[in-house]
Amino acid sequence: MKVIIIGCGKVGMSLARQLYKEHDLTLIDRRTDRINAVPEDIDAMTIVGDGANVTVQDEAGMSEADLVIAVTDSDELNLLCCLIAQKTAAGCHTIARVRNPVYSQQLPFIKERLGISMTINPEYAAALEVSRLLRFPSAISIETFARGRVELLRFKARPEHGLAGLRLTDLHARFRSDVLVCGIQRGDEVHIPDGQFALQDGDLISLIATPQAAAQFFSAIGLSTNQVKSALLVGGGRMGLYLAQMLLAMKIDVRIIEKDLKRCELLSELLPAASIICGDGTSKELLLSEGLSAAEAFVAMTNLDEENILLSLYAKQHTKGKLITKVTRMDFDNIIDELDIGSVIYPKSITTDYILQYVRSMQNSIGSSVETLYRILDEKAEALEFTIREGCEVAGIPLKDLETRDNLLIGCINRHGKIIVPRGHDTIEVGDTVIVVTTHAGLQDVKDILK
Repeated sequence: MKVIIIGCGKVGMSLARQLYKEHDLTLIDRRTDRINAVPEDIDAMTIVGDGANVTVQDEAGMSEADLVIAVTDSDELNLLCCLIAQKTAAGCHTIARVRNPVYSQQLPFIKERLGISMTINPEYAAALEVSRLLRFPSAISIETFARGRVELLRFKARPEHGLAGLRLTDLHARFRSDVLVCGIQRGDEVHIPDGQFALQDGDLISLIATPQAAAQFFSAIGLSTNQVKSALLVGGGRMGLYLAQMLLAMKIDVRIIEKDLKRCELLSELLPAASIICGDGTSKELLLSEGLSAAEAFVAMTNLDEENILLSLYAKQHTKGKLITKVTRMDFDNIIDELDIGSVIYPKSITTDYILQYVRSMQNSIGSSVETLYRILDEKAEALEFTIREGCEVAGIPLKDLETRDNLLIGCINRHGKIIVPRGHDTIEVGDTVIVVTTHAGLQDVKDILK
């Protein structure tokens, strides 16, 4: 496909790194320094200019574009770029990043009347991720497949869980839970494990299971499976507003600390059921006086990454509740993961993942069978959901007889709503969807799992 990305900030460049190997890619940005900073290994045409300028779009080959992704810092510019692209290229799909809450309320109009294929709001998407975690606080991250019937969960193994030294083949016998461990992150090492792999304390474990099986497993190893009842939020910006609305709808008690008086007044109007505290969220005395010790969840989401990290480190000393930290910059994620501050949310990374899923769904309509895609294990692996169609080379063959690639695991089979954690004698059949976890990037069809 011919893909044009307008806006070469962090999200734009993250998308470029994921897409350039599989697509004819063009990058557009007003700023010369951003275009000059595009790495040489990214094979893409680069243009300095206004993405909404028809001349610039012509230079980029807009008339032949299959997809335009507008992720500049301006909502209005993103929407305008997409509208012009639709007039220039017949049948072109368009994706716009839209962050303003006012526009967010008009998304149905924007998509249906203006014809934008997809809009993505990073703060709303991040808030949705946090609300999902607070429903299941034991997990560090949760991704969904098969329309919510299957979940990919990540958690950290600790001594009290009793997992150290346990081989994966013995996991089911020990805990009587139908879960499949599909990935292990141990320090800088990433493993797609086989049955003989032995767990260690400190491992970041990714597992695939139905929500019911996951809850049973977490309960068996002594982790909480019930949603939190109270949450203390520091930061009342866009993400804070979206999150508070979601949590209140879940009947969770919400307290927000925000230092800007005008913002507090607005939050009080929009969130009458929440407690709004005007004050400095970095004040230790204020945090303790507002119930940090008793809160079942603490979410740090100010505009400064450094503040959020320090707040979560402090909260870790004073509460046993679920910790969630918003981080904007993705450059130091490996260092941040070592701090053990609960779940770290990267809005830009979530935005990139949503857009990549849409790109894969477009490919599905022109030959690919990928339905869903998540990057996992510190982005060193992918979890993909494939649709099995007529004539599929792997259909009807027992899994133990398939010569699959190394570092690849078939994690789950969804057969008309029935979830199967596969064993060697199971087969993949036409009509199934299959979840595969692998370190091999760019798989387009389920046949690509074969050597």
